[in-house]
Formats: sequence, C-alpha cells, structure tokens
Amino acid sequence: MRAVVITRPGGTEVLEIQDVAQPEPFGEWVRVRVHAAGLNRADLAQRAGFYPAPAGVPSNIPGMEFAGEVDAVGSLVQRWQPGQRVMGIVGGGAQAEYVLIHEGMLVEIPENLDYIQAAAIPEVFMTAHDALFTQAKLKMGERLLVHAAGSGVGTAAIQLAKAAGVTVYGTSRTSSKLERAKTLGLEVGLSDQNFAADVKQLTNGEGVHVVLDFVGAGYMAQNLEALTAWGRLVFLATLGGADAQVNLGLVMAKRLQIFGCTLRSRTLEEKLTVTRLFATQVVPLLASSAVMPIVEEVFPLAEIAKAHTVMAENRNFGKLILQID
Repeated sequence: MRAVVITRPGGTEVLEIQDVAQPEPFGEWVRVRVHAAGLNRADLAQRAGFYPAPAGVPSNIPGMEFAGEVDAVGSLVQRWQPGQRVMGIVGGGAQAEYVLIHEGMLVEIPENLDYIQAAAIPEVFMTAHDALFTQAKLKMGERLLVHAAGSGVGTAAIQLAKAAGVTVYGTSRTSSKLERAKTLGLEVGLSDQNFAADVKQLTNGEGVHVVLDFVGAGYMAQNLEALTAWGRLVFLATLGGADAQVNLGLVMAKRLQIFGCTLRSRTLEEKLTVTRLFATQVVPLLASSAVMPIVEEVFPLAEIAKAHTVMAENRNFGKLILQID
C-alpha cells in the first residue's frame, strides 16, 4: 500500500510516498481502506522528531485521523462489516491507504457527510468535546474563551459550545479568521494582546467560566485574570512555551481549576470512553448539520510536503485534508 513515510527527522524534504506492507486485521481490530486523512500539528512535530508515535503504531507513518470504509475485520470483531463508512482516531499510521484500528474506536459516518468532510472531524471534535464537556464540565449559560479560534479544534469548540447554549469569545492573530469564526457562533472576536482586559470589560468585570488554550506559558497570566470565580483553564498545547510562572494566590482566591488534556497518550480504555461520548453526543449534531466540519483545503497524497508548509505558516481556517485515493 502507499503511505506517507517520515524517512528521518527534519523538514518537509524528509517526507516520501512509499510502498509499505499492508496491515492485517486480528482479534478486535479492523482494517479500514482510507479515503481521506486529516493533517494535524502533531504530524509536523513528529516529522521534526519532537513527538514520537506511541508504542504499537507505525513510528514512521504519520496521521491521527481518517475516514474510509471497512475493508476486513479480525476474528473477534462484532460491530463492523466490510463496506461500512467509518471515521476515527489512531495513534499514527492514518496517512496511508489502509490503517488498523480497534473496533471500539470506529464511528459510523453520518449520511450527510462525504469522506473529505468526515476526515476533518475525529481529532478536532473529539478533542474539543472531551476538553470542554468531560474535563471542564462546561454548562449552558456559561461563557467560554477559545484561543486560536480559527484552528481546527477552535472551530469545533465554537460550534459545540454554541450548540450547548454557551456564549463564546475567541482570540486570533488574524482578524479575518475571527470574522469567519463569527459565522460558526463566535460572539466576539478579540486581539490576542490584551484579551484579559477585553473579557473583563465585556462581562462587566466577571470573566469567563472556561478558557480553552493552545499557547501555554505566553498566555498564562492573562488566562488566570480572564477567568471568573470557580473558572476552569484547559491546556491542549503549549505552542508558546511550557514553562510558566503561575500566580498561585490568584488560583486560590478564585478557586480555579487547571487541566491538561491530550488524546494520543491515553490508554485504550480512556480512548474508548472518549469515542463513545463523541458518538452519542456529537455525531447526532453532525448528522443534523447543527455543527459541521470546516475544511480549508484538500491536498492529494503526493502534495504532503506542501500541506505541511501551509499548516506551518498558519494560513488555514479549519482543517487541511489529504485525499488518499
């Protein structure tokens, strides 16, 4: 089968399309014929040698989300049959013509979505739903601040929060992305420079109940200031640095909670729970078009290097997708 292969750590020049062995399903595992795969910043970090794949998945084939059809099943699989349209997340290996996945990690694609759209869903919508509703316990009537509002997870978080009756504020370095995000349910777009003061002004000094952050250290002080009493701060990435000074007095005075949230490093049991909640609580919203995947651009597999370049330049609003077939 054809696959994207990271030949060694480095820049986009280390990416090649190679013929590799096709995986064989066994036990509770399913082989999926991949039609499209999402691109994520984790792929760029893995290519550079900073984010190795977890044990048990291909170390040199990137890709954490896909959409395709069931091709073959292991002897213990009960839920899936060849030909069913499915999507899901894996620890790696999705940017290939075939991928193996545990049957409990698969979700059926709603009829109103094609493979390109479906490939833009699993990583960002599962991450956003888990971070906001499972970890931070976001509730109707609360206020949310989403950083990187134009990112894949940002666009998913805005839509899910809006559908839940939450008022959403967002930041971005690009004003055009904030304008586009307003069509998804963003209430107010803010500069990423003085967002804490802006949030306080907009909320009559109260602040937001939840902050969803990808930046880390660079935003820590303002994040704490922007939160109201009993507020929750969720970190999904540390693009602006991982070592931060924390005003513990403010954390205690406001009774704040701080969460770190990733999917890739979790146990299979934890991922099965995330997938089940996504299937029952988010997929119906996708099926009714109450929320939708946002696809910025689609690249053929041969243009994987170009896709990495576009993502690195932070030009995209929503998802970048690789078309495998």
